[in-house]
Amino acid sequence: MRCYVLGLQEIDPSQVAVVGGKGAHLGALSKLDGIRVPDGFCVTTDAFQRVMAEAPSVNDQLIQLSRLKPDDREPLRALSAELRRTLEGTAIPDELALAITHAHARLGEHAAYAVRSSATAEDLPTASFAGQQDTYLNVVGPASILQHVRRCWASLFTERAVSYRLRNGFDHRKVRMAVVVQQMVFPQAAGILFTADPLTSNRKVASVEASFGLGEALVSGLVNADSYKVRDGEVIARTIATKQRAIHALPEGGTREQAIEPERQRQPALTDAQVVRLEQLGRRIEAHFGGPQDIEWCLVDDAFFFVQSRPITTLFPIPQAGDREHHVYVSVGHQQMMTDAMKPLGLSLFQLTAMRPMFEAGGRLFIDISQALASPAGRTALLEGLGKSDPLIRDALQTLIGRSDVTRPLPDASPGGPPAGGPPAPIETDPAIVDELIGRTQASIAALKRDIQKKSGAALIDFILADIQELKRLMLEPRSHQAIMAGVEATWWLNEQLQTWLGEKNAADTLTQSVPHNVTSEMGLALLEVADVIRPHPEVVAFLRHVEDEGFLEEMATLPGGREARDAIRAYLDKYGMRCAGEIDITKPRWSERPTTLVPILLGNIQNFEPGAGARRFEQGRQEARKKEEEVLERLRALPDGEGKAAETKRMIDRVRTFMGYREFPKYGIVNRYFVYKQALLEEAGRLVKAHVLREKEDIFYLTLQELHDVVRTNHADDLLIRQRKEAFRAHQALTPPRVITSEGEVINGAYRRDDLPAGALVGLAVSSGSVEGRARVILDMAEARLEPGDILVTRFTDPSWTPLFVSLKGLVTEVGGQMTHGAVIAREYGLPAVVGVEQATRRIRDGQRIRVHGTDGYVELLS
Repeated sequence: MRCYVLGLQEIDPSQVAVVGGKGAHLGALSKLDGIRVPDGFCVTTDAFQRVMAEAPSVNDQLIQLSRLKPDDREPLRALSAELRRTLEGTAIPDELALAITHAHARLGEHAAYAVRSSATAEDLPTASFAGQQDTYLNVVGPASILQHVRRCWASLFTERAVSYRLRNGFDHRKVRMAVVVQQMVFPQAAGILFTADPLTSNRKVASVEASFGLGEALVSGLVNADSYKVRDGEVIARTIATKQRAIHALPEGGTREQAIEPERQRQPALTDAQVVRLEQLGRRIEAHFGGPQDIEWCLVDDAFFFVQSRPITTLFPIPQAGDREHHVYVSVGHQQMMTDAMKPLGLSLFQLTAMRPMFEAGGRLFIDISQALASPAGRTALLEGLGKSDPLIRDALQTLIGRSDVTRPLPDASPGGPPAGGPPAPIETDPAIVDELIGRTQASIAALKRDIQKKSGAALIDFILADIQELKRLMLEPRSHQAIMAGVEATWWLNEQLQTWLGEKNAADTLTQSVPHNVTSEMGLALLEVADVIRPHPEVVAFLRHVEDEGFLEEMATLPGGREARDAIRAYLDKYGMRCAGEIDITKPRWSERPTTLVPILLGNIQNFEPGAGARRFEQGRQEARKKEEEVLERLRALPDGEGKAAETKRMIDRVRTFMGYREFPKYGIVNRYFVYKQALLEEAGRLVKAHVLREKEDIFYLTLQELHDVVRTNHADDLLIRQRKEAFRAHQALTPPRVITSEGEVINGAYRRDDLPAGALVGLAVSSGSVEGRARVILDMAEARLEPGDILVTRFTDPSWTPLFVSLKGLVTEVGGQMTHGAVIAREYGLPAVVGVEQATRRIRDGQRIRVHGTDGYVELLS
């Protein structure tokens, strides 16, 4: 039997599908000791379904709506309005109307009520839907109650609500609308309480906003509110606003704005004692719901009433160290050029591979640097190493240094963080060293591919766990580390000394063009050679323009020239097919698994380059580096002690050109191993699917490697856990990870502190010299890249997989990056002016806009 109305006291948190998010939370609040909630009832989703059934045309309209995208503004607006008209014009069945009016009569027919939307997809832990549906205040009389219930149903299809659902992936046909009807309270003050600071995300600091009259004035932005910060039962900050207007209820129903008397405008809406009491009540609500809350409150005769509580969905989760100490965490993703959320299998494998403990939060990994911050030597090493990697992290840490809760001495404090700069590593400059190191890694991978074929079941997981130790051994090999640091530190030496001696910024940028053994830059040039094979065959080129299916290679082989094209692409994938965007996450689809990713780049290379462009480009970079070397040495010889300076500089140039290319190879080796593991694990997953242990092979991505070991061993998987992990991953994707976060949840943001830039310039880090002007192409997904020669790529971050795009570019701008991250290294090798670490570059620069990239001085100008 359908239930059309439930009293708030009858509702429990499990009934979201019946009463919506707001209704479920109010039902829970109404049962909490010491928490006052105005009495009321909820018109359930059964009532909404009944009314929808009375309007058959709605189903067709919903199907049309589901086909739209958020950017389809005009059809979205028109269809939303049509749906609202349909619902508002549909009569409420007598049985339903009677249930609503009876509930209304039991509370009091002559009282005033708030009639508020409560959708099944609102006030959720992952999406608040705040302000997306409608609320009506001071509604009086049964006829008016019914009218406003119908309006709330229709508000499910306001343009803003429909757009929000489309952007957040909610199906319009699955969302239902309940309506909360609550007795009005007429407060002298009202506002919002955030149990975590919405500006800093600090969970220990509550934020209170307050104004006179109904809270609608504050929520709608009509007035400036008083603002209070509370920590540990004490008001630690307050701002009293000039409150010129308030919203009050009218006796006959409805509300109106009223001017506040001048003498009251600067009076606080709450006393400090009331603020502290409100915060304490909010902490009780937070504890009940198990997370930070956004709470709407009213003050009536010195008593607080609560009319809404929902999760704060914008807070980034806190990494958990498992103790009560204060910790500071730094993002791993900002070092690895992959700030996307990772699935559990990817997280667990990367943690097993790492050389130091990592902590997961929000689908990202963080390193605890508290120990290093506790000692002067540790802080120096951190600031030096992280400053070169990401200046915004350095600035954030400098903000923390000096705070007693962060820098107090800890036992056994020791330096941490990446190796700092200093004298070049003690290693001879011998190309044979690099050849030997590469050969060892290749032999180890060949042995892995051979031996893993014999493994299955639990033995396969055990084998992978053992091979990870071999991977770590290669990563820790002293000669490998020496070779990498020799190139990196020689680069730093050249930039510092040549600026001191010659006044030239970033001279090493040109000197590192076309260095040997750089597997990442070679990968981009190799795709130009694949284009050379395909270009003479017009039918193959035409075929590639319409490719959608991943099995296109065999179909292409039937065309004239198709076999040669297929073989060239396959040879490329044999060498580089384990790469992809976000490749540190084993669960990401590799080029070998999704070769269509490369098709747009291939087509661009075919159209934009002449045959032999790859070899010519490499040789051009080599010649430019040699010319720069000759020029620098000649200028140095003209200085006092010039021969000595030139000889020392020549040694450093040789070191850079010998070792700098090798810096890219260890990650190439890691990603190779990851792909071997992935192929074997997916094969094992196929067996689990056949045995009905898993629903689909990709379910293993939502298990850690240890959990997968247990599944393989027991032939049992927790289907509910996998579904929960999938929902959590979707929520994590919407979060922006911080560079630095504390164990209190406080996000510490860094800044560039420069005042030497043109007005309106976007500041970042200079990583590859030169100045270039061109069309900005804002690209978030490499597979959607459509570039023309001379374009400037603007994106969030680049890892090695983006390198094939670089051959078409004129310049590079990224939101994340440092001097020695992959995008910076390859930009220098290709001679592309580049600025990285530009905050919100993909939002502040429009696709197609003309910009000028100042790669020497580290900023971007917006030209049109």
